Amino acid sequence: MQPFALNYARPAVDSEAVLPYVYDSGLQLNVLLDGRIAASDAALLRELGTTTSTAGSKTHFDD
Repeated sequence: MQPFALNYARPAVDSEAVLPYVYDSGLQLNVLLDGRIAASDAALLRELGTTTSTAGSKTHFDD
């Protein structure tokens, strides 16, 4: 018997969006390309809403 969810499960699709920040494992925060902490950039937060980290759980936010 196959579980019901497997009839509808789809593989995750990689996003083609280019984010203006990267995860810094030393700081354990998202940082902008110029080294500033991404969560401190008000314009970025207004545009994106959050700076979700993709390291580990996707439910953590740098806020």
